[in-house]
Amino acid sequence: MGETATAREGEPNRESDAQRTSRRWWTVVAFAYMTLEGAALQMRGAVIPALQETFTVPEWQLGLVAPAGTISFLLVVMLVGVVGGRFDTRRLLMLAVVGTGVGVLVMGVAPSFLFFLAASFGRESFVGVGRGSARPLLSHLYPAQRGRLFGYYDMMWAVGATIGPLLVAAALVVGDWRLAYFALVVAFVPLLLLVRSLPTPSVGGGDDPLSLAAVRGLARRREVVAMSAAVFLIAGFEGGLFTWLTTYAQGRLPGSVATASLSVLLGAYIPGRFLSGRLSERFGYVRLATGLVALTVPAFAYAFFVAEGYSLLVGFFAIGLGLSGLYPTMVAYGVESVPEYSTPVNSTAAVTSSVGFAAVPAVMGFVISGTDVLRAMRLLLLPLCVLLALLLVTWSVIGTAND
Repeated sequence: MGETATAREGEPNRESDAQRTSRRWWTVVAFAYMTLEGAALQMRGAVIPALQETFTVPEWQLGLVAPAGTISFLLVVMLVGVVGGRFDTRRLLMLAVVGTGVGVLVMGVAPSFLFFLAASFGRESFVGVGRGSARPLLSHLYPAQRGRLFGYYDMMWAVGATIGPLLVAAALVVGDWRLAYFALVVAFVPLLLLVRSLPTPSVGGGDDPLSLAAVRGLARRREVVAMSAAVFLIAGFEGGLFTWLTTYAQGRLPGSVATASLSVLLGAYIPGRFLSGRLSERFGYVRLATGLVALTVPAFAYAFFVAEGYSLLVGFFAIGLGLSGLYPTMVAYGVESVPEYSTPVNSTAAVTSSVGFAAVPAVMGFVISGTDVLRAMRLLLLPLCVLLALLLVTWSVIGTAND
């Protein structure tokens, strides 16, 4: 992470006051970036109805909003995974903050839908730098508390993701969805100033250099394979919800409530990820993830097969509560199995999750164009059930990394 220390995990840790202070501030940087990135990401689902009205585009084109930046994100996050530990973390995160903020600004001034998609493509390149660097940094700053810190880290994403749709709702009340993007850009300024003022983090037990033999070893490791398959399904399910939930709520809830409905689901991520971060150390990663999916299935069935009117919000919150802890828990499971390669494992999770996150909403866009949004949302039950089966097999065959 900028330098490889000689101390390895498990050895005595003699931290100075300066090192503790540095660790706290870099934790703030990682959490703050994740918050702002979450807000930017989830604004796009809430803004889709406004984009359709502004640019007059069909649903299948709106379905491209989610995968617009996937290619650039995948390429960059894979590159960060390969070169992890060889570049200065401070410079990588500064690049991520500046690039992501500029990308958000350009999306706000987009004169056409194609320009909006292109801006999203560019922004995701810098998100790949940030997401590829921040979680591995936390992994090495807190080697004995990965599950908890990953839960807290993704909880901060949930905080931003909850705020994002509310920003869009507020901007629409004022009269222009673009104001939400302009407001978010302002929040990147103090984060940039903080990163500029901090020295490069001192990380003991950083990543080992990644060799071809190590790549082959990671590809054969069952925990990494199970994590990759799980996060693909988790992200696909999340991507479908995040992209189309606001559209689904239109006509089923009052206008302003429908716009903010995604924030109800994402609001449940905040307590959900806090609790899952703490519970992962008690129950084990796979066992906890299995229980969370088992809770999400009936919540999903209630929301999309039974509930009507305002009771939909109860179903959305319940889905968010169960779904929230799945991604950080499974990534912690993968990293815990090979902590000396936390950056490539994190990048592997980011790549596979991004593919699922982009592909499922795009497929749903075509389903909606051919039938309706209700049928498309109900189809999300399929990856959820496959995920439950996968976790049960992983639990019984491989076990949990931290039991």
